[in-house]
Amino acid sequence: MTTAHDSVDRHVERWLPVLPDLDADVEGAVTRMGVLTRHLRTVKERVLVDFDLPAHEYDTLHALAGRQGRAAPSELAADLAMAPASITARVDNLVERGFVRRTPSTVDRRRVDVELTDEGRAAWHGAMDVRGAEEHRLLGALSPAERRLLSDLLRRVLLVAEQPAS
Repeated sequence: MTTAHDSVDRHVERWLPVLPDLDADVEGAVTRMGVLTRHLRTVKERVLVDFDLPAHEYDTLHALAGRQGRAAPSELAADLAMAPASITARVDNLVERGFVRRTPSTVDRRRVDVELTDEGRAAWHGAMDVRGAEEHRLLGALSPAERRLLSDLLRRVLLVAEQPAS
């Protein structure tokens, strides 16, 4: 496909004499996925610093945005795989920053929901825009058909990973 060499090609070339049975394609794919994951994590960390947004606050805003900007604390806790009691401190901090507000539930008068404010949505969206731009920059190396193929191939691998090992 391509003749250009990247850092993973050099990694594989270094290990082949040491591990002659090494499957260069498996090693290359897994190592590239790891390098790309680390790169995107670094970009996320830098963006969150630039937006003065601790990761746990971003994650909470992200979960809330994924629920159309409004959710019960118990729903947020489930989305974040946290104990429901643990979400209270996160929401308190976000309320102090003006990123969310507590509002009476529209479905249960005993419940209070958490709702994104315009400031919270702007902070979350700003960080998402920068992260998304980097993701598009990286995957811009591929045509739309290649991106679809990559997504489909990764889905097949992920489906295996999501099954219990025998």
